[in-house]
Amino acid sequence: MGKVRNFRDLIVWNKGMALVEATYLVTRTFPKEELYGLTSQMRRSAVSIPSNISEGHGRSTDREFNQFLHIARGSVSELETQIELSIRLGYLEKTSQLPMTCNELGKMLNALISSLKL
Repeated sequence: MGKVRNFRDLIVWNKGMALVEATYLVTRTFPKEELYGLTSQMRRSAVSIPSNISEGHGRSTDREFNQFLHIARGSVSELETQIELSIRLGYLEKTSQLPMTCNELGKMLNALISSLKL
């Protein structure tokens, strides 16, 4: 798993945590009727990203780490869809930075996955 001793040292994990914070902030403004719907789903998807990165990093092999990175990447895609829906429903501004952040995080995960020698 390389030279990184702690998942907190991974830039991709830190970016994931920043995305979680941003997601929580924007979903505070969503309608109350979305609390157990879109708000909850977006928050779970966002939290899943750094959670899977850290869990995978804690595993004993690159193959296991890779598996969790793929799950994190799937959560990014899930969150992107939920953000798009939020924009279409008028809950988020079209100028929101969340889609760009998801795109960047997805690219970082792809690069990390590619860097693992399996």
